[in-house]
Amino acid sequence: MKLLLSGVNHRSAPLALRERFAVDEPGPWLEKLLRDGTLEEAVLLSTCNRVEVIASTRNHEAARHRLSHFFLRELGADIEPTPDASVLYHHVDREAVRHLFRVASSLDSMVVGEPQILGQVKDAYRAASESGSSGAILNRLFANAFQVAKRVRSETEIASRPVSVARVGVDLARQIFDELRDKRVLLVGAGEMVELALEALREAGLREARVANRTRERAEELATRYGGSAHGLDELPVLLAESDIVLASLAVDAPVLDRALFEGARRGSHAPVFAIDLGVPRNIARDVADLPSVYLYDMDDLNDVAEANSAGRRREATRAERIVDDGAQRFDGWLAALRAAPTIRRLRARAEAVRSDELEKALRKLSLDDADRGVVEALSVAIVNKVLHAPVSRLRTQAERDEGLAYLDAARELFALDDPEAPGAGADEDDPTP
Repeated sequence: MKLLLSGVNHRSAPLALRERFAVDEPGPWLEKLLRDGTLEEAVLLSTCNRVEVIASTRNHEAARHRLSHFFLRELGADIEPTPDASVLYHHVDREAVRHLFRVASSLDSMVVGEPQILGQVKDAYRAASESGSSGAILNRLFANAFQVAKRVRSETEIASRPVSVARVGVDLARQIFDELRDKRVLLVGAGEMVELALEALREAGLREARVANRTRERAEELATRYGGSAHGLDELPVLLAESDIVLASLAVDAPVLDRALFEGARRGSHAPVFAIDLGVPRNIARDVADLPSVYLYDMDDLNDVAEANSAGRRREATRAERIVDDGAQRFDGWLAALRAAPTIRRLRARAEAVRSDELEKALRKLSLDDADRGVVEALSVAIVNKVLHAPVSRLRTQAERDEGLAYLDAARELFALDDPEAPGAGADEDDPTP
């Protein structure tokens, strides 16, 4: 069984491409992915900065082709021109494990140490579990990923002061305006990103914010908690006309804040407007940036700011990387031992079949009572166990090393364990172990 992780992220693909790959409901896509049997299990992770699939498969090359087709021809079916395969990355086995552990630990994030990604990974795994696309291998893998992420947060200072893309946006606003206390802020959306932005704005001294959302009740909940006012999206023209800072994070298929809306709301005003688009797909149309006095930043822009601000976290991340490597090595050992199981099972079955057959031949030539027959049988079992003890132990040990598969292949060849006519053949036909 092989592990394969394929996807795109903020390093491999620009926002304009990532937003077209974004998935709201992974369940139907996972069902489609597993339908032809190329992939045994799969989990689909879709966030503002990445869309990835990690899968278990018995055929690595076929699985790689399947996932490439999935991204470029299915998820990206409406993208013109068709995305080039170079935007995709593929990680196999240990590198796939390590990549997932780094993602869950927020070491592969745009802002190193941001806390949202672990919750997003958990949501992706939950969706896969509910759809039945995650089985024994991925269940164990994600359980280990969550343990590694917990260790990183408890044993390092990488999350001592939680940082998010929303906070980076607010910090950028502070650089532009110096003082936020008297600024009028409009937040479009009421999800986690907006809540994080509200927290950062309050810390920066903001006195009042206005929250506009499709569901007014959620906007009221946030506004009450942070001392702001709640509004519906139908109020955007009026709200935009009175805002110095606009921060948007809605789950939408197309921008809700377009150029016409900005032009109408800002007509006659020359005051600068700082707009932060945290949506993927984007919430604010790109041509809004062409308007006078409007300064628009999207996720790719924030990436540059995040890189400049994360030097200290990268130093702490070195310690976190060691925890990730340790966790990846442990999982790799478990997976290798799992791969060794069928070979060891067949080897034992071969020895048992030969022992049983030869014992019966010998007993037919001897006149022994039941007690003596028991002694002879016990002797044959003991001999087989002692002979197999060293090779079985070494197969398990070697399986945990990089060259372990070569030992397993050698054992299957030397003992003809794949010969369907040999004694003990088919011992694991009904066993589900990979």
